Amino acid sequence: MPRGGCASPLANPRATADVLARHGLAAKHRLGQNFLVDDSVIARILGLAELDPADVVLEVGPGIGTLTVAMLPLVRAVCAVEADRRLEPVLAETCARDSERLRLVMGDALRVVPGGLPLAPGKFVSNLPYQVAATLILKVLSELPSVRRAVVMVQAEVADRICAAPGSKTYGAYTAKLALLGLVTGRFEVGPGSFSPPPHVSSAVVRIDRAPLADVPAATPAVIDAAFAQRRKTIRNSMASSGYEREKLDTAFAACGIAPGVRAEALWPEDFVRLAAALGDAAPEAAAAPKAAAPEATALGGDSDAWRASRP
Repeated sequence: MPRGGCASPLANPRATADVLARHGLAAKHRLGQNFLVDDSVIARILGLAELDPADVVLEVGPGIGTLTVAMLPLVRAVCAVEADRRLEPVLAETCARDSERLRLVMGDALRVVPGGLPLAPGKFVSNLPYQVAATLILKVLSELPSVRRAVVMVQAEVADRICAAPGSKTYGAYTAKLALLGLVTGRFEVGPGSFSPPPHVSSAVVRIDRAPLADVPAATPAVIDAAFAQRRKTIRNSMASSGYEREKLDTAFAACGIAPGVRAEALWPEDFVRLAAALGDAAPEAAAAPKAAAPEATALGGDSDAWRASRP
C-alpha cells in the first residue's frame, strides 16, 4: 500500500477538514458532495479496480482528491472531471506530487463524456455524485467502449438496482440495459460514517466488468423500455401501450418462446435481445407511453447479494 501504509493521506476527517478550511470551503449538497474519510474504503476500491501502471482512469467527482491521490502513483493517468470550480485550486494542491499524471477537466460529466476527455480511459473509478450516478454509469459503458471496468460508489438503492436479478422488485429497465454491456463482479457496503458530512443514505461500491452480450440489435434498449413502461401490466400490454402492434408482438413472442402474459421483470437480458431480434423493424406506432422515473429517483429495496446470480 502506498504512502506509508495508508491508501490516501486525505482519507481521514482531520486531513479533509484541514484542506477545506485552508480553502474556505464546505460541501455543497446540490452537487452531492460527501467527502470520503475512511481509508479502508479507499483501499478496498483500489483492490477491486486492480489498477495497472498502463491504466488511464476516468474519475468523475474527485472532490478534494481523496481517491485521486491514491490512484495517481499507480497508473499512467487519471482523467478527473469536476463540476465544482471551487475545487480546481484544491486539486492542484492535493495532487501536486503526481500532477504530471492528472488530466483535470472542469465541467458537467454528462456533457464532457465522451468527447471532452483528453485521453481514452480503460477504467472508470469514482465516488460518484449520487444525483447522476446511475445515468453516468450507463453513459460511460455505452459511449466509451475503451472502458473495460467500472468500480463506482453509488447510493445503496441504486446498487441494488444495478445488481438485481430477474424476478426481484429491484430488477427493471435500467438493470436489463446495463446487463447488455457488462456484468457485476463485486460489491461491498459503505456506511454513512465513512463520509463527511455523513449522508442520509447508505452507500455501496460495485464493480462492473465489460461483458457485452452478443448480437444485440440496436432496438434492444427501446424494447426494454417499452416492456417495463408499465411494469404492473403483462409484457404484451405494456409494449402495446407503448405503440407496438399486438399482432407483431404475438408473432415475436411465439418465435422467442416468451409467454405474453408474463411481466417484464421475469425476463433475462438475453430474452430482450431475442425479442428485439424477432421484432426486427417492427417499430412502435406513436403512443403516449408514461415516462419512466430516473433510476436515482426510484425507491428501491432488495437483496444486496443479488449480484452473485450469474447469467443463464
